[in-house]
Amino acid sequence: MILHDWNLEKKKHLIRAAYEALPPGGALVAIEALIDDARRENVQGLLMSLNMLIEFGDAFDYSGADFGQWCGEVGFQRFEVIHLAGPSSAAVAYK
Repeated sequence: MILHDWNLEKKKHLIRAAYEALPPGGALVAIEALIDDARRENVQGLLMSLNMLIEFGDAFDYSGADFGQWCGEVGFQRFEVIHLAGPSSAAVAYK
């Protein structure tokens, strides 16, 4: 639950820093209440996104597709979303 409480610029900065710190074959794992790509199903993720906006002004939760796009921009080769218990998922990007 580290990326959701930042704005887009900071999210991308953290993803880039993780990419640069990882060895080849390494992985970045973000555990979040990811919003579904259609933005219609994970009510907890949607409400958390609203909460982040209220608390921080420009922070927001995101979808798996958003995560994949940001990770691809910095060079990650592939990504996947693994559903965990409840509203949580693991967004995983592989270098």
